[in-house]
Amino acid sequence: MEWWERLAADFRLSSLWLELTVLAGSVALAYVLSRRAGRGQPPESVWFGRRIVDGLMFPAVVLALVYAARVVVEHYQAVFLLRLAVPVFTSLVLIRFVARVLAMAFPRSGLMRLMERVLSWLAWGVAALWIAGLLPRVLQELDDIRIAFGKSSVSLLALLQGGLSAVLVLVAALWAASTFERRVLDHAVADLSMRKVAVNATRALLLFVGLLLALAAVGVDLTALSVLGGALGVGLGFGLQKLAANYVSGFVILLERSLRIGDNVRVDGFEGRITDIKTRYTVIRAGNGRESIVPNESLITQRVENLTASDRKFNLTTNITVAYGSDAAKVQQILCAAASAQARVLGDPAPVAFLLDFMPDGLVFNLNYWINDPAAGTASVRSAVNLAVLEGLRTAGIEIAQPQRVVHVVASTPGQDGVAPAALPPA
Repeated sequence: MEWWERLAADFRLSSLWLELTVLAGSVALAYVLSRRAGRGQPPESVWFGRRIVDGLMFPAVVLALVYAARVVVEHYQAVFLLRLAVPVFTSLVLIRFVARVLAMAFPRSGLMRLMERVLSWLAWGVAALWIAGLLPRVLQELDDIRIAFGKSSVSLLALLQGGLSAVLVLVAALWAASTFERRVLDHAVADLSMRKVAVNATRALLLFVGLLLALAAVGVDLTALSVLGGALGVGLGFGLQKLAANYVSGFVILLERSLRIGDNVRVDGFEGRITDIKTRYTVIRAGNGRESIVPNESLITQRVENLTASDRKFNLTTNITVAYGSDAAKVQQILCAAASAQARVLGDPAPVAFLLDFMPDGLVFNLNYWINDPAAGTASVRSAVNLAVLEGLRTAGIEIAQPQRVVHVVASTPGQDGVAPAALPPA
């Protein structure tokens, strides 16, 4: 416990008021510098965040100032608070870096939040061991624990260090990909689909490079990846064929731009607007808010109606049956007027009504009208038109046909249908 005794001696010999003043001054100066540098920065920034203290810049500047102050003060007297502040702010920098990058790259991922919490607890635990002077002993114990892999063995400490290095390298790769996307691709590529392709390709490339660096940090021989690549190829040829087809189809869709984000499509009877195109699947949202996740392979191999590419006007129809005694011209006028009265219904082309069929119940009319904003929903405008039609027919005294059946009853005569007449009683 030499470290702890030395820390206690530093506590007795140190000037707490001086260290508190230096620590408070470092925090205040870091806040001022971060606030000035963070003006006009987006809220998703890793360096600054929504608030100045939420970003990476603030704890990083505090750590640099506190460490520099510790080095200077140690030349004149023993330090205590500054010695404790260094591991605390080091852990805070690590936690803030991982948390901000994961939140920017995967904003809705529960797995990333779990990883963030695990790394946070690990960082604070290491900081606590560092402050208590137990970290060297714990590291020595971990180094003494050996894990065998075939004929070779590796210490648990090396595995933990390699895993931590791999995580930090991958997080740095995600940060680089997100920064490149925000600062370069958002301005250089105007088309949303091509931007999606560039983002996915950039992220995949940087993650691949990060993975290679992470494996090298762990101590994995990169020449063995050739064997892994062969095994992966066999896996793709058998078990992962569908998964690989979906990924390839996603890039084909984005490159060909046959489907774009915002297009209204109809796939396998489901109609809606494309809200996102992932590398494996496409998200389609219907007018009522329901979302359908369609594998990208289905969009390549099956028939897909792109309603936006053909015509931005969206057709809606309503069928109504009126009694046979109704004035057909009057009914057509009422139907067209009911549709034209709605704000979302287009005037060009104008609504049109047809006498569609003659049914036993009455005359069947078909009303056609068009809108250009199906993403806002179709149920509301269809309901408004139907209500206006109903009101117009009632005002004009036109009867809406009811299902009816005409039954003819024929009186039977004695002896009909092979039935012999009943014998009359004798007179």
